[in-house]
Amino acid sequence: MDFNKLLNRAVLDTKPSGIRKYFDIAEKMENVISLGVGEPDFATPWHIRQAGIQSLEDKKTRYTANRGIVTLRQEVSKYLNRKYNLCYNADSDILITVGGSEGIDCAIRAIVNPGDEVIIPQPSFVCYEPIVRLAGGVPVFINTVEENDFRLTANQLKEAISDKTKLLILPYPCNPTGAIMARDDLEAIAAVLKDTDILILSDEIYCELTYGSNHVSIAEIDGMKERTVLIGGFSKSHSMTGWRMGYACANPEVMKQMVKIHQFAIMSAPTTSQFAAIEALQNGDDDIIKMRNQYDARRRYMVNGFNKIGLHCFEPKGAFYAFPCIKSTGLSSNEFCERLLREYRVAVIPGDAFGECGEGYIRVSYCYSIDHIEEALKRIELFVNKLKG
Repeated sequence: MDFNKLLNRAVLDTKPSGIRKYFDIAEKMENVISLGVGEPDFATPWHIRQAGIQSLEDKKTRYTANRGIVTLRQEVSKYLNRKYNLCYNADSDILITVGGSEGIDCAIRAIVNPGDEVIIPQPSFVCYEPIVRLAGGVPVFINTVEENDFRLTANQLKEAISDKTKLLILPYPCNPTGAIMARDDLEAIAAVLKDTDILILSDEIYCELTYGSNHVSIAEIDGMKERTVLIGGFSKSHSMTGWRMGYACANPEVMKQMVKIHQFAIMSAPTTSQFAAIEALQNGDDDIIKMRNQYDARRRYMVNGFNKIGLHCFEPKGAFYAFPCIKSTGLSSNEFCERLLREYRVAVIPGDAFGECGEGYIRVSYCYSIDHIEEALKRIELFVNKLKG
């Protein structure tokens, strides 16, 4: 049988994640220090784990409502109201998803028709482009640059819009650059969109991880909430990656269609995880602060370390990634990462895994201990010095 003829052409044409290559190599090697995984090194706080355990003890193991446990949806509504003054109806506007990733997938599939254009600022997380293509959409990339702090500008957006534009993806705080958008940045974006019918997918999974300023949601800007699908979750903020807990918020007309997709593809998010998430929202604010303070210390240590090595590093203001420039080495991003891994046993991710404009950079995660980061930086310095001859 010729499976190339039998299988879905859009899936066959989708390239595997550029992140996975280096994990696969590292798994076969010893003494590797990884700075590649975007996963908190903290255990899920005990009181959150305990809530999940207690739900099992109480035999709460059945399906929940498709949209998620009503108490959890109410807590999401309260959280967004007290943090960002956003008002979402727990019955009609909120869906509990299997991580933020499912929310992104549901939103794109609910909105995008074949031929619709979707604007994607890059460098950005690897999932947006393939999901758009699988929905039949046409990705339109905007290359953000370090000179503008990797922010999307209103002029760039204006130039990218066509009569086929359906959706703008806003991935801030940004993986991989750590860039954020300030209120005046978002107001300028809103001014471009206000007289259009373009919708927004705002991926705010890192909203709790900003340094030196508070996160601002595009949905807070006048006239933007109705057209915005807001994606959030618990993986990064509460160190709950394996629990697979996320949420999506949107106006009821969009949400109705997202719920259909969720119903048929998923049924409902994991029950145990939902009870844990209720506890996280009710009593987890202090956990966020403690972890964020640790990330901030690691962030400053890592940025200073790369600059001392001679690899200029943009100062990230959000998420938990640094995005140092390696152009001075004369190597491509892939060459740098592969040689660093094979010769000095340090795993990082090439910048072009997040879009072609990421070439010349590497993504390095600082959700690891200072000791772990220190040893990795020592090895990277040895590698860079070797390249200098």
